[in-house]
Amino acid sequence: MRSHDRKEAAGQLARKRLPIPLRVSRRVTTTMNISITQRPVRPDDEGFLFEVYASTRAEEMSQVPWDASQRDSFLKMQFASQQQDYQRRFPDGDHRVILVDEGPIGRLYVARSKHEIRILDIAILPEQRGKGIGTQLITNLLEEAARAQKPLRIYVEQTNPSLRLFERLGFSRAEDIGSHFLMEWPRGPW
Repeated sequence: MRSHDRKEAAGQLARKRLPIPLRVSRRVTTTMNISITQRPVRPDDEGFLFEVYASTRAEEMSQVPWDASQRDSFLKMQFASQQQDYQRRFPDGDHRVILVDEGPIGRLYVARSKHEIRILDIAILPEQRGKGIGTQLITNLLEEAARAQKPLRIYVEQTNPSLRLFERLGFSRAEDIGSHFLMEWPRGPW
């Protein structure tokens, strides 16, 4: 696809009417009348970020024959390793706490490069899932990607229920690495 054609296609995507009311700023309004904001991660968020991380591994941890102390130690080691890896590979990554009505409910980690926008991690506490919050945040990133004429990508575990969300939002499976799919929007070169 020629550059002019890609720009025209991106413009059409950016103008496409979406069923969810959108705001381009860091403040978002969902159809459920909740206020979603984001702020940069601070050092005092460490405990909360660990809580969010551990919530994403709860089902997996319920299958191992470890006591609570062993699970906690394992999860802390894994969490620290993930944080270090993200900081090493994506030093300019935008790591944010997701807030609903000013209370922390999740995290969003995004890396923006010359060639793509990459969602490194998006995680929401279990009691806040299913309310359209993740959909709204990802939709805003889709709009940003369309304006920037860059693909939006994320690796999603093949067994993760959020895979359906990404497919519903127009992502396609660009690569299969065994345990994860590289999900990409839009499919194809920009």
